[in-house]
Amino acid sequence: MSRIFNFNAGPAALPLEVLEEVQAELLDFADTGMSILEISHRSPAFEKVLEETKQDIAELLHLPEDYGIFFMAGGGSLQFSCVPYNFLTEGKTAAYADTGSFSDKAFQEAEKVGRAVKVFSSKAEGYDRVPRPEEVVLPENCAYLHITGNNTIEGTEYFAYPETNGVPLIADMSSEILSRPFPVEKFSLIYSGVQKNIGPAGAVLVIARRDFVAGRDKKLPVMMNYETMLEKDSLYNTPPVFAIYIVGKVAKWLKKQGGLEAMEAVNRKKAALLYGMLDRSPAFYKGRADKDSRSIMNVTFNLPTKELEAQFAEEGKRRGLGGLKGHRSVGGIRASIYNAMPLEGCEELAKFMEEFYQANK
Repeated sequence: MSRIFNFNAGPAALPLEVLEEVQAELLDFADTGMSILEISHRSPAFEKVLEETKQDIAELLHLPEDYGIFFMAGGGSLQFSCVPYNFLTEGKTAAYADTGSFSDKAFQEAEKVGRAVKVFSSKAEGYDRVPRPEEVVLPENCAYLHITGNNTIEGTEYFAYPETNGVPLIADMSSEILSRPFPVEKFSLIYSGVQKNIGPAGAVLVIARRDFVAGRDKKLPVMMNYETMLEKDSLYNTPPVFAIYIVGKVAKWLKKQGGLEAMEAVNRKKAALLYGMLDRSPAFYKGRADKDSRSIMNVTFNLPTKELEAQFAEEGKRRGLGGLKGHRSVGGIRASIYNAMPLEGCEELAKFMEEFYQANK
């Protein structure tokens, strides 16, 4: 068996070193005589996994002490509902920056709960960019501003965050979490489906300021109540044990790579290789994202025809470059180059892009 370079957007590539560690201890985890898939979430062995995972993530993010970390199930899509149910109270208005398919879905869920408005939208332009900080003007009595930090489908990313002047800032960071340093203290709550950049499907990482989630309405569905999940340390019910275990291993792997500062340098180098190809052949490789908003996690582009796009994805697959087909809602090509994608994979993709261009221009 030979492994391919996996450019899928999620579930996505995991570090080979992590997968090998999991394989080695799958049948007997930590001398328990049981697999991690079998142990109790209340056992000392898993409690140690959970605590170390939180500690390592906090260390990687330089997390302030007044923030807590916990895990939930239900995917990022459940968070679209959890956020307004927790924070969109009577008389308040929720503000949403509409920068892609997932931010639009989050907005639609908020509308079901209370008053919500879009304070920015790039939908008419095909979601080609995120807003500049000064473009976001918040309504009166604003409950929170919600942004999608990296738009996985469209290939755009925030590198400068809006100033909210005390209004809570909430972010869906599912596809860029732990890919680079960022000012955590700007955010009241961050949620991330882990299956894109830091783990397998099944868990959501939530990072929240403790005083922000305190005092939630006791009438909230308990499984959607952030205060309960933080107070119970992710253990109100049986958590996604295996997913958390993998996230913990990825966090330790990131520390071995040199932390988020080192990871950002590699990620930017990988992205530069691919965007360089787009810029050298703009009539053939047509980037979807405005240059100032280009994601360093998801590189999206189109070719002159749908037939060429299908051919590109198929030929790439035969060369061991998998998962290049764009999202079904927008088509085109997408290369997801998360932390686990080695530089070599982007070098091979850039080489293939050049050869494909020369053969089909």
